[in-house]
Amino acid sequence: MTNPLPFSLKVFLFSIIAVLCSLQMTFAQTRGTLKGKVVSSKNEPAANVSVGLEGTGFGSTTNDLGEFSFRAPAGTYKIIISYVGVETVQVPVTITAGAVTDVSEIKVNAKLSQLTEVNVIASRANKFTARVSTDAAKIPLAPLENAQSYTTVTGELLKEQQVFNVEDALRNAPGIQKMWDATGRAGDGGGYFTLRGFTTQTRVRNGIAGLVTSGIDAVNLEKIEVIKGPSATLFGSNVTSFGGLINRVTKKPYESFGLEIGHTVGNYDLNRTSIDLNTPLGANVAFRLNSSYNYEGSFQNYGKSRTFALAPSLAIKATDKLSFLLESEMFFSRTAAKPFFFFYDSPKAMGITNVSQLNINYKNAYSNDDVTSYSRSLNYFATANYKFSDKFTSQTVFSSSNSFSNGPSPYFYLITDATAATLAPGTPDLPGNNNYIFRNDQSTFNSKLNAIEIQENINGDFNTGSLRHRFVVGLDFQRQNSNQIFYGNAYGVVPINDPSFDYGSFNKLLVDKTNAANPISAATVYPYIYRTNTYSAYASDVINLTETLIASLGARVDRYENKGNYSYTGDQTTAPFNQTAFSPKLGLVYQPIKDQLSLFGNYQNGFVNPGVYNNSEGTPLVAKLQNANQIEGGVKLGLFNGKLNGTLSYYRIRLTNVLRADPNSPVFGQIQDGIQISKGFEAEIISNPIASINIVAGFAYNNSKFTAGSPDVQGLRPNTAGSPYLGNFYVSYRLPGSVIKGMGLGIGGNYASKNKVINSVSQGTFELPSYTVLNGNVFFDRAKYRFGLSANNFTNKHYYTGFTTINPQKLRQFVLSASYKL
Repeated sequence: MTNPLPFSLKVFLFSIIAVLCSLQMTFAQTRGTLKGKVVSSKNEPAANVSVGLEGTGFGSTTNDLGEFSFRAPAGTYKIIISYVGVETVQVPVTITAGAVTDVSEIKVNAKLSQLTEVNVIASRANKFTARVSTDAAKIPLAPLENAQSYTTVTGELLKEQQVFNVEDALRNAPGIQKMWDATGRAGDGGGYFTLRGFTTQTRVRNGIAGLVTSGIDAVNLEKIEVIKGPSATLFGSNVTSFGGLINRVTKKPYESFGLEIGHTVGNYDLNRTSIDLNTPLGANVAFRLNSSYNYEGSFQNYGKSRTFALAPSLAIKATDKLSFLLESEMFFSRTAAKPFFFFYDSPKAMGITNVSQLNINYKNAYSNDDVTSYSRSLNYFATANYKFSDKFTSQTVFSSSNSFSNGPSPYFYLITDATAATLAPGTPDLPGNNNYIFRNDQSTFNSKLNAIEIQENINGDFNTGSLRHRFVVGLDFQRQNSNQIFYGNAYGVVPINDPSFDYGSFNKLLVDKTNAANPISAATVYPYIYRTNTYSAYASDVINLTETLIASLGARVDRYENKGNYSYTGDQTTAPFNQTAFSPKLGLVYQPIKDQLSLFGNYQNGFVNPGVYNNSEGTPLVAKLQNANQIEGGVKLGLFNGKLNGTLSYYRIRLTNVLRADPNSPVFGQIQDGIQISKGFEAEIISNPIASINIVAGFAYNNSKFTAGSPDVQGLRPNTAGSPYLGNFYVSYRLPGSVIKGMGLGIGGNYASKNKVINSVSQGTFELPSYTVLNGNVFFDRAKYRFGLSANNFTNKHYYTGFTTINPQKLRQFVLSASYKL
């Protein structure tokens, strides 16, 4: 499939748009305008608060003065403010067609920091949507005003599905696919995903660096934003990929008491306890603590994990203009590695092309669960917000990310019997050529990666004549100090599937004995010791040329300083160097139907400083900047009173200066001359067709290939690109309140087509099979308590993920949870 958006589909889409536009005059004749203002208990304007009509999708967001204005059909409604710890306020309102209705000032018995958590809609029509993002563009924008594609996975959806980690949460976002589970290694040990043909990790928290090198617990998540396409202009190159980025938006303190305690159990010995505590500490100070402890075994014969998450935060309002937010998140884990199967011998040499030709035992961990590694991520954040005026604000942010890991992580290599005989003389020649694995580990030795970021943003919202400007100007400094130490050992050749063999003998005793015989030294380690500084300046302006035509433009200048690489003994192995990058961004939005339908297009840029590589002769060279340029266009929907929201988009990304292996180099040298083209189509729908049903669905197609460079891979799909076709859906049904209030159920699933994890002329092609995984849940949600029962992968599907690897995934699991709320 080379044209994912054929001409006939374009004609169909534009025909729909034309019909919708023709209806606009009819809609306008039956609508009126609602205006008003929301203030706190101290009569302070409440900015960036969602405002809407009960049971509908009509609404807006308050500006810096607390004012709101939006259009809605004529009729009688209620504006209701309802939130934990906030006295309910009901404001009846009647909207007259063709007229402006002014609502008296709405006062809420809450303070400013709490109002940011308030939904001014008692029962929002579409609870799996988010009205405004402050991080996706570093400017508060509604989705239909943003010229970039992004997906929001809300906290309401995570709670309903009983999702407890970021990896599982992302199954609700179209176009993103998990490739590796988290390994826990300092620096790069978080889960790996593919997005628009390129690998990415969860490295961004509330719009700035927040690296976590283990599985990420969802106990502190308010929502997750998957921001798509190269995004270096606003976020830089250290935390983004060419396909996009994953932004975690965390829970914030509010100024009343709240407490929720939960406990979860499930098969595979799952036991989890969580707490969400919020309490005021005086008139203008609020404290919040989110924490969880999680223990879980494995669907395989060995494997266990113990994780602890602690996320305290403190909000302080110093004056009417100045406020502070102090946050930290601490993740601790001790886990047994999930089995990863690499290719020591190529699939071509082994004569295989798919998993069914191997004899892997799906339920065998191939190592004992006392072979564990320890990882720790300690992140600290401080934010100061200052309001110069109603039109200009300042945000100063400091973040410190500190990761640490120590211990073994078993790796398994697939080998032919001929290689087995070479590695372990005397190995019997079993039938077939894929009957052995070579056991290894890639361990870390007190590895550390520390990073700090200091960022200053000045935001403005003002008019020049008839033009409205919403802009951000920012300065950013990032420093990385890496002292990552890798080493490995070999643990012999074993049959790939022999019921009589004791695979649990690959245990801690064996690892400790082998390490003692091969102590850590300069000759046995693979160090990643370096220091880098990045200085950046950026600006972005979103301009309302008219009420329905919005242009945006932005640029970034990035100065990268590499202080050199060092050996384990402290000797400098590569000289320092500097690079400067320029990253532009352009966007255009036209709304044929105001706040309901927008056509958007963008040009976006991403870049990466690859560092130093060895050429064909083994000489170290400074790599040129890798640059990715994206062109994207599509349609965003917010139709039928907000009951139908969605995005349809087509994109094309061109990446230059790709590094590739030189097949003729005797020293494993590289050449930097590759070009990769990645293009595709994505569709997302979030719908509330009737009051009791909510639907989340998505589809993505990606066509990625190398178009220049090595003949070994030219014209082929990269093994980092994942499955070409991805699909996701979730349908939620809540019983009418007159039957059993709070009772509901949901069903969902994910589809992925075949995934070529090895794909070259010399190595051959190896495909992981396509899969469809289904999940279901039942819940009973009341004001003071909640019960839920989930069945994940309830068809017990055997399926694999990976890139260059084969990674078995979790089988059927039942999860029962209960929580109590005060």
